[in-house]
Amino acid sequence: FLELAQELAEGSAPKRATQRATHHIFFESRCDARRVKAMALYTDPATGIRYDTSNPDHSGWLTKQSAWLRDWRRRHFILKQSKLFFSKHEGSPPHGMIDLARCMTVKSAEFKARRRHALEVSTQDTTYLMCADTEKEKDDWIGAIGRAIVRCSATFTNDDGMDGASDDD
Repeated sequence: FLELAQELAEGSAPKRATQRATHHIFFESRCDARRVKAMALYTDPATGIRYDTSNPDHSGWLTKQSAWLRDWRRRHFILKQSKLFFSKHEGSPPHGMIDLARCMTVKSAEFKARRRHALEVSTQDTTYLMCADTEKEKDDWIGAIGRAIVRCSATFTNDDGMDGASDDD
């Protein structure tokens, strides 16, 4: 490829090689565009912080109760570290985020939601109700979100200098 590039620069490459190199460059730019599209970003409207949602810890479809109208909408969820993002379509940029660092609990919520396979994620201010398609998917989401909440609380515990050391020493 380097020889071909040098021939192209010097103008000595045959026409067929020029077409092949142009196709290769076009193909590479299309691959780069796909990589950029795969890396959906979410910008937090409150802080302006941008979050990369590629390579999620867990992802899939849940039906979420909307905040204002209380109707149920199917959304694609992406769990990455301590953030739970959601979007209307798989692969589209998320339009919402739940900060799991602020969450107190995640648990089953069939009675509260009046729906099968329901779960709730609660912060001090808000309770989010969601439904999975199956009991197994609900359990998988509860486990994944629960682990993310525990990781957050462990990070805060270790960062505050109170990681088990006593003042009596």
